[in-house]
Amino acid sequence: MRPMKYRFFYVAFLLIGSAALTPPLKANPPNIIVIMADDLGYGDLSSYGAKDLQSPHIDQLIKRGLKFTEFYANCPVCSPTRASFISGRYPELVGVPGVIRTHPENSWGELSLGIPTVASQLKKAGYQTALIGKWHLGLTEPHWPNNRGFDYFHGWLGDMMDDYYAHRRHGINYMRRNTVTIDPQGHATDLFTQWSCDYLRQRANSEDPFFLSLCYNAPHTPIQPPPSWLKKVQQREPNISVTRAKLIALIEHMDDGVGKILTTLKQTGLSDNTVIVFTSDNGGQLNVGANNGNLRDGKQSMYEGGLKVPTCIVWSNIIPANTSTDRPALTMDIFPTLCQIAEIDIPDTVEGISLLPTLLGKDQITDDRDFFYHRREGGTRYGGFTTNAIRRGEWKLLRNSPFSPLELYNIKADPLERTDLAKKNPQQFRDLSAALRVQIQRGGAVPWQPTQLKSE
Repeated sequence: MRPMKYRFFYVAFLLIGSAALTPPLKANPPNIIVIMADDLGYGDLSSYGAKDLQSPHIDQLIKRGLKFTEFYANCPVCSPTRASFISGRYPELVGVPGVIRTHPENSWGELSLGIPTVASQLKKAGYQTALIGKWHLGLTEPHWPNNRGFDYFHGWLGDMMDDYYAHRRHGINYMRRNTVTIDPQGHATDLFTQWSCDYLRQRANSEDPFFLSLCYNAPHTPIQPPPSWLKKVQQREPNISVTRAKLIALIEHMDDGVGKILTTLKQTGLSDNTVIVFTSDNGGQLNVGANNGNLRDGKQSMYEGGLKVPTCIVWSNIIPANTSTDRPALTMDIFPTLCQIAEIDIPDTVEGISLLPTLLGKDQITDDRDFFYHRREGGTRYGGFTTNAIRRGEWKLLRNSPFSPLELYNIKADPLERTDLAKKNPQQFRDLSAALRVQIQRGGAVPWQPTQLKSE
């Protein structure tokens, strides 16, 4: 294990600038773990207000660091947000305006080749890089994690699993260990937890820092918790619906997995020098019982319930414990934040901002920029067109269906987005819609189409 005596000098460098850097200190950057849940609603942790759900391990993690109350996914669905995390950019600008799926005619993105990723950037700086769990950014080999900056991949290439135990999608096995197809037995959440714990034990005595991206499928559909977890929830909460009980059980089962990760970090002595980020890729899915708190709508939606997600960042003895911030931030901000924490260059392509000043308790303005949201989707509901939104300060302009008009809300005065102010504030409407059009034009210049389509 790397000597801890250098850690305090390393942190001093972060605080007072590069003049303090000497070569021995740069050899001891922190390890990094990013845990991303799948479709976890803003109100589906007890630390974020859930009354019928118990998430003690994630709650304790949040208490150890900085809790974000205004953190937004880059998109209300999976692939685009993950593309933003990987690239530090808006998803439509890296070829992922929508969900990447098995069949080309129903797939709405292809992660641009040649772009720097958070993994490739950390790898160049000497980090060992690993992704365990859900990838969802490419099914063809050029797009596999091992070709996008990850030294090690143990998980699921695809989108949702049709069964948490069978691990298939459309009858296809997308489970891999690096490039080898595998067929493990067990619930996917348990597998991803165990593989992560195994990885941490392997890294415990290494001189090199590591970056682990742990991406659970939970609590994405199918809502399939282990029976024992469902029974426990139903005994404790006899008055809730079966639908809600199943989702709670799936979330609590994932929380237990996070607890095992934290225990392993402590047992291996890695805990004190490991930065941990916990977040979700989008809001919860309402028709399977999700709770997005006091927000409008949920997954797939450009309203707040589809975009705002529970998030925390922990770094023992560096980020003050039991703190929170209401400074707005986006998934794509994680990439540059990790680069600055690791004291490595942030690629010029990155559009997110480093949140390190906020993490260290310093003054920082994070909303002096427009926040854009973009989603392309097929089917009769969307027809291959897009939904979009822009947030500028307290104002938000959105189109929640490609066939509906733009709506304007003041989310500070009207957080539930009940009163459309488009007609009452024409200048604000024009300004935001003009900025949104420019962003749409930027995305339109980036190829995203699948390479092969079925003939009509």
